[in-house]
Amino acid sequence: MSDVKKIATRESYGNALAELGKLHEEVVVLDADLAGATKTSVFMKAFPERHIDCGIAEGNMMGVAAGLAATGKIPFASTFAMFAAGRAFEQVRNSIGYPKLNVKIGATHAGISVGEDGATHQCNEDIALMRTIPGMTVICPADDVEAKAAVTAAYEHEGPVYMRFGRLAVPVINDKPDYKFELGKGIVLREGKDVTIIATGLPVANCLEAAEKLAADGIDAKVINIHTIKPLDEELVVAAAKETGKVVTVEEHSVIGGLGSAVCDVLSEKAPTKTMKIGINDVFGESGPAAELVKKFGLDADSIYERVKAFV
Repeated sequence: MSDVKKIATRESYGNALAELGKLHEEVVVLDADLAGATKTSVFMKAFPERHIDCGIAEGNMMGVAAGLAATGKIPFASTFAMFAAGRAFEQVRNSIGYPKLNVKIGATHAGISVGEDGATHQCNEDIALMRTIPGMTVICPADDVEAKAAVTAAYEHEGPVYMRFGRLAVPVINDKPDYKFELGKGIVLREGKDVTIIATGLPVANCLEAAEKLAADGIDAKVINIHTIKPLDEELVVAAAKETGKVVTVEEHSVIGGLGSAVCDVLSEKAPTKTMKIGINDVFGESGPAAELVKKFGLDADSIYERVKAFV
């Protein structure tokens, strides 16, 4: 996939906000002293009067966002996933989730692909945390096209939304004329009858590559991209499980509480199926080049291929 166009979804977030700002004056962007890294600087340059730097005070930023939403503005509160979901959890839960306020949270630098920033900044727990907040929509886009669509969908949705973006440039896989983003709807990227691979975010492209390697071995893998982890596309998950009889989930997140757990929750109730979860296995990340960490933690195409082959 070396010749495929690559872009980090945090870049897509910044660009999408700037486009949204042109169309809707009620859009306000907040940042916690990380505008350059989260790419909200793109919006800030275009609309300085609608960009608020809250400083290194993430909990306060969520409170400010809640207040703005209460007055009819549509705030996008932006910072690293570790601080948005981790440090500010109580404010997100009590000031945004509980009153069901129309706040959108843009969490960048999620997962181990943050790279050299190391374990303290590699948030592999954010999906789990945000899933537990009643009424919170949780989105984890796979590429540039999907990330931009997610920002628009978040704006159009009434209620709190958590969006997860990455630092590492990832291949653009959704640049097809028939691509359609719909909240709560998964996308079948590849049909197959032997096993279903359900992925979200960064590893989706790698799962497609792994499926090609599996095909060469005579294993026909169905690949599903789940961009909305909550609400989950239960209908698609159950139908795929019944069709192939085996399910593998892949995520750049802890195997506890993320996509894998969401899928297992549904299948255990509606279609008990042999399932394997690929992700971060109850360990902290570590410092190192992003691509090497993706490989070390088993989220590259070759590692996924080996695991799925052994499972099938």
